[in-house]
Amino acid sequence: MVNIITEEIPMDEEINTKLEFICEFANVKGTFINGSIRRIKKTNMNYIEPNKLIVKNTTFLFFNGNGTIYIENLHKHISISELKDYLKKI
Repeated sequence: MVNIITEEIPMDEEINTKLEFICEFANVKGTFINGSIRRIKKTNMNYIEPNKLIVKNTTFLFFNGNGTIYIENLHKHISISELKDYLKKI
């Protein structure tokens, strides 16, 4: 039987503050969801689920300590400084 251990990763306060400020400045309301680490017991396999910001049915993914924001998946990305303009478009 496979045992999966899930540990929540608290969001970095600095990134959280920046994103809240950007949402407020763009006049949108966002929902924040903490990411997690999922480990399969007795193996070295881990999966890191990124933190999420949901605005108007669009999910933005981000990792602690990184200035990159991913849009919907890890293929399309923008920098934190470009997020305000992107939020105004949607």
